[in-house]
Amino acid sequence: MAVSGDDLEHLRRCTDLARIALQGGDEPFGSLLVDGSGTVRFEDHNRVRDGDATRHPEFAIAKWAVDNLTPEERARSTVYTSGEHCPMCAAAHGWVGLGRIVYAASSAQLTQWLQAWGAPSPPVAALAITTIAPGVVVDGPVPELTETMKTMYQQAFAR
Repeated sequence: MAVSGDDLEHLRRCTDLARIALQGGDEPFGSLLVDGSGTVRFEDHNRVRDGDATRHPEFAIAKWAVDNLTPEERARSTVYTSGEHCPMCAAAHGWVGLGRIVYAASSAQLTQWLQAWGAPSPPVAALAITTIAPGVVVDGPVPELTETMKTMYQQAFAR
């Protein structure tokens, strides 16, 4: 599926959330959940700066969705995110039955940039969402937001 103008608008909000996280001393990742009618139902950004590396917005979305949406509503939803889900978040997404994922920058891009900057590798392998949750429809990366995300990642991770 091609990325639409609405998709791009939601991804821009994700980059805003990522910027909020970065300005607050956290890693620059932001995500939101949009229901089948196009209403934003939940949004969040990374909250890992205090040492809990599981406080990713995509994981928070999965937990919120289980408590607040029916299985049918979850399946019709879309998760937008500034960076491709990590394996933990991809698994949570798959387990709770969320719908499509659209992301601005891929894990492969982030890995390449980290290597170029001499930054340490993350403690968890960077795998494509579809490797973890093969039934999920995924769109990304989105070239219009590549430089935006690269700049934020460089501020956060380059040495």
